[in-house]
Formats: sequence, structure tokens, C-alpha cells
Amino acid sequence: MGLIIFRLIIVVLLTIAGYFYPPFTLSAKSGALVGLVLASLIILLEIKVRKAQFRIIWTASVGTLLGVIIGWLLGSIYHNVVKTSSMSSFIRIFFLVTFPYLGFLLGIKKPEWLEPAFLVNFFKSKSEEYTYKLLDTSVIIDGRIAEVCDTGFIEGVLAVPQFVLKELQLVADSPDPLKRQRGRRGLEVLDRLQKNSKVKVVISDLDFPEVKDVDSKLIECAKNLKAKIITNDFNLNRVAKLQGIEVLNINELANALKPIVLPGETMRVFILKEGKEKDQGVAYLDDGTMVVVDNARRMIGQTVDITVTSVLQTTVGKMIFGRYNGELHS
Repeated sequence: MGLIIFRLIIVVLLTIAGYFYPPFTLSAKSGALVGLVLASLIILLEIKVRKAQFRIIWTASVGTLLGVIIGWLLGSIYHNVVKTSSMSSFIRIFFLVTFPYLGFLLGIKKPEWLEPAFLVNFFKSKSEEYTYKLLDTSVIIDGRIAEVCDTGFIEGVLAVPQFVLKELQLVADSPDPLKRQRGRRGLEVLDRLQKNSKVKVVISDLDFPEVKDVDSKLIECAKNLKAKIITNDFNLNRVAKLQGIEVLNINELANALKPIVLPGETMRVFILKEGKEKDQGVAYLDDGTMVVVDNARRMIGQTVDITVTSVLQTTVGKMIFGRYNGELHS
């Protein structure tokens, strides 16, 4: 309500100023109309500025200023070269209009080009360029990313957007004990990553207020930074790939690292519990792969040698089916 009153005051003041002090030798009514139009334009600009990100406003201003400087310099050079005064004036006006406009467009469409970090990296050697990898909330809470980074397989810079960090803090402050535990685990994983000397972790202030969904924000952020997304979220994985974003899925990595087992091979497993079918036993490999064993129900609590009969690939990983041949491993 206060903002509306303030806007009305601006409109009234400029309209009155135009009426009593009409510009361009206009009549009082025409001057008031000019004041009203200018006030409307100012309010429209204020609304646009409030909706825009500070980052865009800053880069657009910097781009316009650079355009003015470059246009003035080029205009001055051509002013001394061209002898015809009318031609010289036209060229100076052309540069002073064109280059600020191009700088303004550059600041809006390619804001990252005018950021200090980009300008510094631009003059660095190619070996010092960074490749950003964005972490989503699920992969941070999962925690396996810390183990992968310890091995040195992840290169570049791990970026955590502020909106992801905020979501993680909300989970850590949840009244639900399980969610709260998961959130705190995620914060511990982030702390571990920041202390890891093999990777660099940065917190990105890049945000998209007009986008409400965190996953959609992450995709927009990846497009803006030309970054990859590290996740284990199945839906985010599919949506990001549909939009041309490269995704590094921790679950896919884990499945790829599981040992390849072929039918007919012999395995040694510990029968942990009974299966759903008659005489079935269930075992698990070290990586969590389920092994369903026929004729092994009576061998629960025992380590046995089995023969692999088939391997089934599912959406959550592999399942191995085998048969117990009566050989007990001591």
C-alpha cells in the first residue's frame, strides 16, 4: 500500500511540475501531459527493475557504460579523421547510440560475460579454466559424492546454488526426525567436500525468482553456467537430458561399477534370509546387489557356492539369480 501511495505522489508531482514549468515552451496542459507520461515511464521502469535480478541490472548497466566509453572513443578517432563536419557528427552520434545499445543487450542476454570472475578467467591460461558441476539436494543428502571426490575422479568446480542450500537447510530444520537427520547429513557432506583438497566447492548466488520449482531452477542455472548436473534424482535426470543438459547420475555410476556376472559362473555368497518362492534364499553382494538363490532356503546363515543362472537389469539396478548345488563353504 505504501508503495502505491509513493507512486501516486511521483505522478502528481511530475504532472504539477509539467503544468507550472512546461518544457520545450509547451502550453501548461501539454506540459502536464508530458509530466504524466514521464511519471508513467518511470513507474514502469521501476516495476521492471524490481522484477529483474540484481545481477542482470548490474551487467546491463556495466554493458551500457562500456558501450558509451567505446562509442565516445571511436567517435573521437573518426572525428579527427573525417574532415566533413556533418559526416563527423553523424559518425559520432552513430557510435554513441549503437555501442551503448549493444552493451545493454550484452548485459541482458549474456550477463556472465560481464561478471568480474569471467573477465578474470578470460585472461587466464586455458589450463586454469573451470568446468562447473552443479550438485542437487538429493545427491548431497545421499553422501556418496564425497566418496567419489575422495578418489579424484571428479574434476572442475562443484557449485552449490543458494536455493539448493536453502532447501537443504529447510530439510535440516524439519520437525520430522528422519528428514531432519537427512538434512543434517547433507550439511555434513557439504562441509566434508569443502575441506577436500581434491575438489573446489563454491556457493553460487545465481537465482531465478520467476521459477518456483528447485529442479527447474537447477536446470536454468546449468544452462546459464554451461554446467553439468550431478544427481541421483530419476525425474531430474530425464528432464535435464531432454533440455540438452549433461547429467552425471550417481546411481548410474554405481551400477556401472558393479562386477559383471555371466550365467554359468560360480559365486560365493552368504544366504541372509528366505526368498518369496519355495526353497529360495536371498543374499546380497558387497555393493548391495540382490542375489536370489534356488534350493538355498535351508542354508540361511551359511556361506555357500552357487551357480549363476541369469542376470536381470532393472530400473534400480541388477538382480542375480542362481542355484545352490549342495556345496557348503566352510
